[in-house]
Amino acid sequence: MARKARKYSRKASADVERVMKKRKAGTLKSGRSGPKVTSRKQAIAIGLSEARAEGKKVPRKASKKKAAKKKKTAKKSKRRAKK
Repeated sequence: MARKARKYSRKASADVERVMKKRKAGTLKSGRSGPKVTSRKQAIAIGLSEARAEGKKVPRKASKKKAAKKKKTAKKSKRRAKK
């Protein structure tokens, strides 16, 4: 059985872990002097964007157009399933 390629590098995962610990300690801020981050999702996003900026292996952010299209097709398939 072939091994699947990693989506994120180990270093990127370590960055996210570090940011999550900062959030839990209550010292993570959005931006330079912004408000404290309490959301788990926002903390992960900050960690991934920092890893991206450092050039680590992290997939590109999904574009808003693709996300909207995905949502629309999911809604259509849900309607078809009801009928």
